[in-house]
Amino acid sequence: MKQTYTISGMTCSGCKSKVEYILGNLDEVSSVTVNLEAGTAEVEATSLLPLELIDSILPEKYSVLEKATNFFNPTETEEKSELKQLFPLFLIFFYITTASILMHVTNWSTEGFMLSFMGLFYVVFSFFKFLDYKGFPKSFQMYDPLAKLIPAYAWIYPFIEITLGFLFLFKFQIPIALIATIVVLGITTIGVTKALLDKKTIQCACLGTALKLPMTKATFIENSIMLIMAVWMLLNLYS
Repeated sequence: MKQTYTISGMTCSGCKSKVEYILGNLDEVSSVTVNLEAGTAEVEATSLLPLELIDSILPEKYSVLEKATNFFNPTETEEKSELKQLFPLFLIFFYITTASILMHVTNWSTEGFMLSFMGLFYVVFSFFKFLDYKGFPKSFQMYDPLAKLIPAYAWIYPFIEITLGFLFLFKFQIPIALIATIVVLGITTIGVTKALLDKKTIQCACLGTALKLPMTKATFIENSIMLIMAVWMLLNLYS
C-alpha cells in the first residue's frame, strides 16, 4: 500500500536521510522516498499507517501535517477527511460573520459590517498563530513568497495581522489598513494559488499550526473574500 505524507521541518539532506531512516525502520514499511522540496514522504507499507504513529516516532523538529494520498482507498474517504479537517475553519468563519452582523443589526451598514468582519478575521486568525508561534513560520514559509525570501517576515506576520485587526475594529487609519491588506493577502494568495496549481499537499498556516488544516481551495476563497472587501472599500473611499 502506497501512502504519501506531508512532513514539516525538513530543511536539508540530513533531514531527508533521518526521516527515511526512521520510517524505514517500521516493520510494516518496505520503502520510503522523501521529496525534500515538496516536503513529502512516500511510504510503501503493508498496512495503513496512522498519522499519530508517524508523528510519534519522528523527532519534535518534524511534524506530520496531513496524509496526502492513500492509493489503497482514495477519493470518498479522503474527501470526508478533508471536510472534517476544514470544519474548524468553516465554524470560525460562521462565528466571525454572525458577530459582525450582530454588531450592526440595529443600525445596518455594509461598510461597517465589512470593517468588523475584517477586524475580527485578523484578530481571531492571529490568535491561532500565536498558539504555536514557534511552529508557524516554518509552515508559512512553505507557500508565502515573501516569507520564503525574507524569513523574518514570517515571524512578524502574526503581529501585522493583529495590528490590522485593531485598526479595522477601531476604524483608525482605514485607508492604510486596506492597502496593507491588499498587499499582504495579495502576496499570500499568489503563494496559495501556486501551491494549489502545483497540487502540493501542504499545511495551511491560516490558523497557525495548532489546528492542522490542509491547503485547499477554501484557503484561496477566504483570502479572496478579504481582498474583494478591501478593494471594494478602498474604491468607495476614493470614488
